[in-house]
Amino acid sequence: MNNHASSKPSTMKLKQTIHPILLHFIHFVISLYTILTYIPFYFLSESRQEKSNQIKARPVNSKPDSAYRSIHSLDGLASVLHPGCDTLDKVFMYAKNKFKDKRLLGTREILNEEDEVQPNGKIFKKKLVGVDGDSDVDGEFDVGHVNQSSCDSEVEQDSIDRDTGHDADEEENNIVTLYATLGGPAIVHGLNETEVTNIITSKELLQTKLKDIVSLVPRLRHIITVDGKPPTWSEFPKGIVVHTMATVQALGAKASSENEPQSKPLSSDIAVIMYTSGSTGIPKGVMISHSNIIAGITGMARRIPKVGEEDVYIGYLPLAHVLELSAELVCLSHGCRIGYSSPQTLADQSSKIKKGSKGDTSMLKPTLMAAVPEIMDRIYKNVMNKVNEMSSFQRNLFILAYNYKMEQISKGRSTPLCDRFVFRKVRSLLGGNIRLLLCGGAPLSATTQRFMNICFCCPVGQGYGLTESTGAGTITEVWDYNTGRVGAPLVCCEIKLKNWEEGGYFNTDKPHPRGEILIGGQNVTMGYYKNEAKTKADFFEDENGQRWLCTGDIGEFDPDGCLKIIDRKKDLVKLQAGEYVSLGKVEAALKNLPLIDNICAYANSYHSYVIGFVVPNQKELTELARKKGLKGTWEELCNSSEMENEVLKVLSEAAISASLEKFEIPVKIRLSPEPWTPETGLVTDAFKLKRKELKTHYQADIERMYGRK
Repeated sequence: MNNHASSKPSTMKLKQTIHPILLHFIHFVISLYTILTYIPFYFLSESRQEKSNQIKARPVNSKPDSAYRSIHSLDGLASVLHPGCDTLDKVFMYAKNKFKDKRLLGTREILNEEDEVQPNGKIFKKKLVGVDGDSDVDGEFDVGHVNQSSCDSEVEQDSIDRDTGHDADEEENNIVTLYATLGGPAIVHGLNETEVTNIITSKELLQTKLKDIVSLVPRLRHIITVDGKPPTWSEFPKGIVVHTMATVQALGAKASSENEPQSKPLSSDIAVIMYTSGSTGIPKGVMISHSNIIAGITGMARRIPKVGEEDVYIGYLPLAHVLELSAELVCLSHGCRIGYSSPQTLADQSSKIKKGSKGDTSMLKPTLMAAVPEIMDRIYKNVMNKVNEMSSFQRNLFILAYNYKMEQISKGRSTPLCDRFVFRKVRSLLGGNIRLLLCGGAPLSATTQRFMNICFCCPVGQGYGLTESTGAGTITEVWDYNTGRVGAPLVCCEIKLKNWEEGGYFNTDKPHPRGEILIGGQNVTMGYYKNEAKTKADFFEDENGQRWLCTGDIGEFDPDGCLKIIDRKKDLVKLQAGEYVSLGKVEAALKNLPLIDNICAYANSYHSYVIGFVVPNQKELTELARKKGLKGTWEELCNSSEMENEVLKVLSEAAISASLEKFEIPVKIRLSPEPWTPETGLVTDAFKLKRKELKTHYQADIERMYGRK
């Protein structure tokens, strides 16, 4: 992991190629400008500098295993966002009454889909999307008002309309979320384990995912499609009825008009059973109560400044992801508008946007956005590739501005001229109005975080949380521009570090306490559905009745109370000679190379060295092959041992620069011609590596690289 102390501006600067005399003159002009603007910037930025140096959390007592709390919750943890709103239906009614004349949700109409043949022969579907609605208010998104007649079911419906399944039990209205990319057996497992009777899905998923498995779900009675009338199949099992969402909404409106009594949930009732795709094994259903969700979004909302009616949020992650569900509920409860998108239609250059058409961010112009590191890493690499294609003058101008702004940010100062004249075009990639990017789901590299700070001219709030903690744990303050940290505990929870002897981490370590991260508070969930053994292993209650989650992540507290994720128990592998290797650390050191789109390090205790599976960047690898005189198709290059050796040289140099130990550096690699997407089953929907599946997929290569073939 990158820690903020080692991520100094000088180590992340870009290299320019300007004549030394001209460079000295430019530096003189920059220094003169800095001196002239120092006094006003000093007074304007002083508060941010002071805030950055403040204590953000502290231990509640002097014991080494003491819990850390935010300085704003030392006297007690927060659990309710608005007085009296302790269940989701009450939160929705609060928002409906307060923002009844405001717009809430928006989508773009898909006018047409066309097949586009790629140079490698593959066919990509490109979407031609329309524009509807009031462009002055909604960025040409068709945005609807809240329907009063269906308000009691709206939270339920809107929180699963991009998932594959939910259970609409008549008494408790439990929702079950499942990633569409889990694969048939895992989806069947989740649907049957929760005894699902009703599924809400899309026409596409009905045809591609559900058609072949519905006969394996015996309790299923109703399938509801959210995007129009589905086709009918004679082979559907008897007793299963397919409806459109419009039909179901009409039924809900009728029931509301007839004033049929509806049972209200308690705060302790299950609101969602959220299946985690997980990096290992069969997915687990996390039981999340109403009070868990309310506590979690309370903590998040208090860490995001001034969320309100002027904000526009772009939602493109699956709502089966706890980060997206929480973010949208924060927006809903504060009157913030939400425009729905997808990773394939997000930007002008996205894979499913037809050339000449605008991506969703260009039309919506959001102010808030949540992202997983994989998305930010892609943006970083795409922009840097475009910078490398610029003329020498343009490239050096960009680099000078980039390095200058990096220095100013480290001193707590802003750079309005650079923002306006140099980074405006980059900022427009996400619509131009982003004021806060929230990143979660996996560690974000210091290089990518600083790049997003500089080029998108906004804070990047790094967060830490798990499905088991309702996504809540920590989020960095918007004025804290340090990198490699995930912030102080939210006001809804407290965090303590537990000794892990095998890994050599202790809460008595100097200069900073280290250990396994335990999260406690009302946001800690009820456990795993029908899995008592795993629940007992990962959760416990203390003597005061507070629930705690054992995360399996290794953390370290800085003196100001901010947390760093430095390791993971499951990622730690003991080599044959006894050295411990953190696979996540190896991957973090190498994944930002232009040559690397994705990497998975692998090791086991029967061998003395690390190996790796690498998805190379097609453009960079092709260029490297040209320089080395290697020819062939994309697949032939990836299967070439000579190409593997050339890539290995680049990796080794980068590993040494990143100060990896010799035993941590991959000795052999396998190049993969196919990218790892959630559809392949090799990464989760949050693009976390699925190590078990990757090991199975590359088993033959593992045996080859370890010499057993």
